[in-house]
Amino acid sequence: MPKGSYSVLFKNKIKKFKKVTNVDPDKSVSIRSFLIGSISHGVSEIKNVLESEDLFSTIDCLKKLGVKIKKFGKKNYHIYGKGLGSLYAKKNSILNCGNSGTCARLLIGILSTTPDIEVRIKGDKSLNKRNMLKLIKIMNEFGAEFYPKNKFNLPLKMTSSPIPTGIFYKAGVSSQLKSAAILASANAYGESTVVENKNLESRDHTENILLKNSNILKIRKKKNKSIMKIYGKGHLECLKLSVFGDPSSAAFPAAITILTPNSYLKIKNVGLNPKRTGFYRLMKAHGAKIIYKNVRKNNINELVGDICIKSSKLKPIRASAKIYPSMPDEYPILFVIAALTPGVHVFKGISDLFNKESSRAYEIKKILNQIGIKCKLTRNQMKIFGTNKIKRKSIKVSSLGDHRICMSSAVLSLVTSCPAHIRGFETVNTSSPSFLKTIKALGGKFEIKKTS
Repeated sequence: MPKGSYSVLFKNKIKKFKKVTNVDPDKSVSIRSFLIGSISHGVSEIKNVLESEDLFSTIDCLKKLGVKIKKFGKKNYHIYGKGLGSLYAKKNSILNCGNSGTCARLLIGILSTTPDIEVRIKGDKSLNKRNMLKLIKIMNEFGAEFYPKNKFNLPLKMTSSPIPTGIFYKAGVSSQLKSAAILASANAYGESTVVENKNLESRDHTENILLKNSNILKIRKKKNKSIMKIYGKGHLECLKLSVFGDPSSAAFPAAITILTPNSYLKIKNVGLNPKRTGFYRLMKAHGAKIIYKNVRKNNINELVGDICIKSSKLKPIRASAKIYPSMPDEYPILFVIAALTPGVHVFKGISDLFNKESSRAYEIKKILNQIGIKCKLTRNQMKIFGTNKIKRKSIKVSSLGDHRICMSSAVLSLVTSCPAHIRGFETVNTSSPSFLKTIKALGGKFEIKKTS
């Protein structure tokens, strides 16, 4: 792909196919493994990482904090961990997290309880718009401070807690906030408790890694709650991990397959953690022909396997708030699938979508409106009136720095033949640098135009 800014034009409807493919490695696990590796003891070996803009931003931040990182072979890295509480940067150093909310929130969690930290944290235009109030409140409880005091988005100056002590935190739908609380607790004195409602359990990659490489975390199930105890000032061992395919990235070629008649796709070596596969469960519950094959566990006790999809006729989709935490990144493509499936589709508990890289629910609604799809959007619910009789007209899309909007718009064009001009397509590199390569492998055609 070209460097810098570019747009992509999609004109032709994709034809039936029968293919086997891979998707990009998991972004969440790639970033988390680097961050946790940096505060572990010894040399962590992370293979098959997602070499995306988000990861490079994470690496740049860690290097400014004194962490040595070396690449060996293709997509493989050694991280020379400094141990808990050992990261350090010169006063007022600027840590630029780029577009990565995962990097920003988890790094702030780590640094909030790391001694003698006084840094400035910023992001790109998109990340700087995202509200950080909930994160700031959590880190304030540990004793960290953020300036200016009345500002709740990046850029911010932060100073770490002089004497961090354990806290009690009731987790919501955000895995990033939960992970930030856990990682801050790791270097706090005493014991912290994180409680998660069973109906709102978010992705647990941070917990799975820590259960593997440390003795600081214990998890107990009690009725409909998960109670996590984090014992601060412990010891984290180095990691050895090969990152699996990203189930969120896999949702886009899966959607193309579902919506393209007489088609079949096998996506190999994808993460099948139940807290990440809500999209596939929801699709299967509404008529999608999806099965898992070659399922096994990796060395951090995560399920991995192949996802096999056939073209399918779906029933109107009903998605409750309970399923949201297991598929927050898949809602834009889910809305596209709903729009092209006849019937009334209802999605509840989506308020978090207004604080992503863009206001995702609102932006997808605007795109669907361009081809005559009726949508009703409130702060916590989207209702889509799906049809197979769309207005076949050109779609104009501005990415707004949101990779999921770009990919969802591309799928919409590829399965309808509505021409789409998507500007700022380079943002896809934050999560799926191989996206266009995958599209091409399925028979999709497009034109790339460099932006001056």
